[in-house]
Amino acid sequence: MNTPAPSFAAGLEGVIACATRLSDVDGTNGKLTFAGYNAVDLAEKKTIEEVWFLLHYNRLPTDAELDAFKAKVEKLGRPNAQEIRIMKGLRAGEPLSAFRSILSAIASQRGYKPWLNRDVAEVEEELLALSALAPAIVEVIHTGKAPLKKRNNLGYAERYLWGILGHKPKKEARQAVETYLILTMDHGLNASTFAGRVCASTGADVGAAITAAIGTLSGPLHGGAPGPVLDMLDSIGSVDKAKDWVKDQLTAKRRIMGFGHRVYRTDDPRALTLKRVAEKQKGPRIELARAVEHEVLSALDAHQKAKAAAGTPVRALRVNVEFWTAVALEHAGIPRELYSSTFCTSRIIGWSEHIREQLKDNKLFRPLSHYSGEPAQPLV
Repeated sequence: MNTPAPSFAAGLEGVIACATRLSDVDGTNGKLTFAGYNAVDLAEKKTIEEVWFLLHYNRLPTDAELDAFKAKVEKLGRPNAQEIRIMKGLRAGEPLSAFRSILSAIASQRGYKPWLNRDVAEVEEELLALSALAPAIVEVIHTGKAPLKKRNNLGYAERYLWGILGHKPKKEARQAVETYLILTMDHGLNASTFAGRVCASTGADVGAAITAAIGTLSGPLHGGAPGPVLDMLDSIGSVDKAKDWVKDQLTAKRRIMGFGHRVYRTDDPRALTLKRVAEKQKGPRIELARAVEHEVLSALDAHQKAKAAAGTPVRALRVNVEFWTAVALEHAGIPRELYSSTFCTSRIIGWSEHIREQLKDNKLFRPLSHYSGEPAQPLV
């Protein structure tokens, strides 16, 4: 007879696995905090380097500190000739997979070693360097050419968009992308961040830890929905078709992209902010996106009320960050096949800061499992 299964949390639901000062996701109240500041306020008023500095040093920088930090990140973000050859040689295939292979190869080529028993400051510099390379990696994946010289650029976000577009971006587009990159920089102990910390907890080199995080991000259940949102809007086509399309999808019990979140039980503050960004852009998708959002939320609300009336437990479903991300990034000029890589260019900063935390107070992750197989028996 099998031993009865003990109580456990599938998917580690509700389990606290570590402490972090980096971000807090309040899903009940729809709030996201970065190191003591409202993430929406930071995204609307600060640059990505300022927020990066905040996560790194636990305070906002002075003007002089910000200038020095920006200069350092830009310098670290310039790959050498051999690394550009690596990028070109591994750029084939799906962009995020290429990103993962390139980053791993560069870490190996640079000779990054397991961090255990090494100088922590040296390891932290490796993390900063890999994060700073992200815009150049995506540019080479996209263009197949060496990164452009971006003279007098305004920072990480502009360099990223400049590399994708092939020219200096307009202010509106740069601000839209910068807002997105800040909002998605960190988000609690999500799957990819957890994977990075688990890998780092073994003492592995930081290239391996970030590669583990990127591999986890590649799964469609984590961070990969903005592109399919545009596919969905393409299939609907026009505002007058939105209501019938939504009805057909819900009747067939098909998933509608861009709605629902594992943590948030009310509006995702990132989604609300990016909706405002998209509305300011006044792009060609905005009216259709508004119509689809309205029809989906109305239909879901009616469905949830019917379930509640029948005594069935209900869960609030709202628009998530991917829905309005898709609209904002498309209007900024980023092709949909690069959306996951764009997300990675932001989240790599959060991964690196989580890995830094893991190094400073490390304990190997080693949860238990319940054996549900047959009991031991004599071998015949």
